[in-house]
Amino acid sequence: MQQKKIVIGIVAGEASGDMLGSHLMTALKEARPDIHFVGIGGPKMQSAGMEVLFPMEKLAVRGYVEVLRHYREIVGIRSKLRAHFLGNRPDLFIGVDAPDFNLDLELALKTSGIPTIQYVSPSIWAWRGERIHKIGRAVSRVLALFPHEPKLYRQAGIAVDYVGHPLADMLPEFPKRAEMRETMRIPLHAKVFAFLPGSRQSEVKYLAHTYIETAKLVLQQIPDARFLVPLVSRETRGIFEQALYDCDAEQLPITLLFGHAQDAMIAADGVLVASGTATLECALLKRPMVITYRMPAFSWWMIKRKRYQPYFGLPNILCERFVVPELIQEDATPENLTQALLNLVNNGEAVVQLEETFHELHRTLRQDTAQKAAAAILPYLPLCIKPS
Repeated sequence: MQQKKIVIGIVAGEASGDMLGSHLMTALKEARPDIHFVGIGGPKMQSAGMEVLFPMEKLAVRGYVEVLRHYREIVGIRSKLRAHFLGNRPDLFIGVDAPDFNLDLELALKTSGIPTIQYVSPSIWAWRGERIHKIGRAVSRVLALFPHEPKLYRQAGIAVDYVGHPLADMLPEFPKRAEMRETMRIPLHAKVFAFLPGSRQSEVKYLAHTYIETAKLVLQQIPDARFLVPLVSRETRGIFEQALYDCDAEQLPITLLFGHAQDAMIAADGVLVASGTATLECALLKRPMVITYRMPAFSWWMIKRKRYQPYFGLPNILCERFVVPELIQEDATPENLTQALLNLVNNGEAVVQLEETFHELHRTLRQDTAQKAAAAILPYLPLCIKPS
């Protein structure tokens, strides 16, 4: 008798979810080699063995304006995915982050009797707290990455586990900066800045010119400064290269990298980073940073109306105070970014205090996340029936 495969539907909507999903898939397959994954994911999840139904890039949009522009396509994908899973019922569905896409899908699947897990809590503690009621209807369990989240779900009667953040397991508590500089052939005495404009094409479009003009201003004050700009795809690299041309800045000491964002951050004296998961990476790598973001004006207006906290970046949210500067939207001018960046990296005492804060955060988030998440999920799967 041939053993029946366990099928898990899984959807991730962007690069950070692809990383989370791939580690979870690996941990689950170690416990249950009979699992087959199908859904939406990026290259890491595909390498972990998932069957891809739609390209993840179709979901990687952010902000009201961008979502509206792609609304019909995204809704069409979700409709087709729902029909697929209802017609080919998985044993379990896992939504990896992407709550605006996944919650409606999870609601339909859970209503039809398919258990649903939301891996990464929607940020109800930051904005749109009313979603907790929809989450309760849509998911069987929430796997929370941050320690302050479970209390909110338990108060609402929603099953939840704190599993920590896998980046805290993956990244070294004491990054080897000298070795990284040697690998990248950068002298130890050089003043290096890593500029991370985001993983989405829309983010790079909104930030590229600002980052380049900031580099020009930094260079006026530190003539031998150099800049590392990691970009995740050919498309985002093309956008940034065009911005260099538009700004007449092709001679700037900027090195464009394909990926290698963590390497660039480790090597850097200071980091300018778009708000998102990269800010947490930067904190776990113990680097001083300035967080920034720009988006369409309408998107920013909507977010400001529904936001509960004064913080925008993850390090400040998790520390519940402004440990690093944030310059968002109209405040994100090259002049402001340059001043904030140089004020921070030139203050040795502040950098040491920041490193201590980030070490404490690292220890809190290191929870052996993939294994904890897998342990919470396994009880929802059918028992393993060995062939006779």
